[in-house]
Amino acid sequence: MSDAPALGEGPIQDVSLSLHEGTLAALEKRMGERGMSAYVEDLIQRQVEREHLRELIEWAEAEHGPVDPVSVQAKRAILRGEAEGSADAA
Repeated sequence: MSDAPALGEGPIQDVSLSLHEGTLAALEKRMGERGMSAYVEDLIQRQVEREHLRELIEWAEAEHGPVDPVSVQAKRAILRGEAEGSADAA
């Protein structure tokens, strides 16, 4: 068991990073009032969460086989309210 803080928890530490000028300019346009540190923190947390989700999907597909694309489209239609009877499903 690890004593390391969970993603987004624990004390804040100063770090240094290097970015391309164009990347920095795009970042500065998007970060708004929260500031660069908060914006980059959110980006990194989302990326780590996506990587964890990808690992979970890969594990599930190894255990149970690939997901049926037709089934995925049907579930998306339900979530978007596009499927017949979707109001009952929600």
